[in-house]
Amino acid sequence: SELKSNASRFGLKGDYALEDGLTLIYQLEWEVDPSDEANEKNIKARDQFIGLTGSFGTIKAGRNDTALKLSQGKIDLFNDYEADLKTLWKGENRMSNSLAYITPKFAGFSLMISHIMEDSEKGKDGQSVALMYGDENLKDSPLFASVSMDNDVSGYDSSRVFVQGKVAKVKLGAGLHQQEVMAGGKKEDGYLLSATYPLNKFELKAQYQTLEDHDGYSLGTDYKLGKDTKLFAWYSSFDFETKLDSSYLAFGLEHKF
Repeated sequence: SELKSNASRFGLKGDYALEDGLTLIYQLEWEVDPSDEANEKNIKARDQFIGLTGSFGTIKAGRNDTALKLSQGKIDLFNDYEADLKTLWKGENRMSNSLAYITPKFAGFSLMISHIMEDSEKGKDGQSVALMYGDENLKDSPLFASVSMDNDVSGYDSSRVFVQGKVAKVKLGAGLHQQEVMAGGKKEDGYLLSATYPLNKFELKAQYQTLEDHDGYSLGTDYKLGKDTKLFAWYSSFDFETKLDSSYLAFGLEHKF
């Protein structure tokens, strides 16, 4: 048994109106683990940046999630839990020395580009690009879709295609993923399927994910205690070819402020 914090976080963010239609934006965010030892490992840096936004779009400099990571929207139903899609797939990167540019939306489409500076004389800069359509919360549009790719980010070239939409009350999501190791060239493919269904104060969730001979599935439910508070329960099981299989059963409480 284990008491675990699932990416609990705190921080501050804001904006400041400038001249010529520009707005300064900033964010400082940290992850904190209230269930672990009280030492320097208890606090970890998350997205931390300063930037400008205007009619040209938004540019951010600092530590940012890559375009490929953000392209998943809300399709990963078990994000930050044991069944987070990073369990099988490479590409869930938050990179330092990063510049990010997001275009304004045009006909529902937006483009995000991340440029990661290697900060080394012998290093090679990396790039991450994502073309996204619609609203990831499926409130302003009935469909969310994205195509993304990484070039030499954390030792991998990766590409993904995601789509999520509503059929009656059911949210359905699907994704394709490919990753290739920069050193050695090993290439692997996988896919993901997810579905949610609201039932009174409950939200029922199911997800299945693969990568070559590895796969895993998760079943769970959330129960609303208030606008920003929920109870949750889930079961996840993974089948690995080269290491012991893993199964998890969890019950928890989450509050957002």
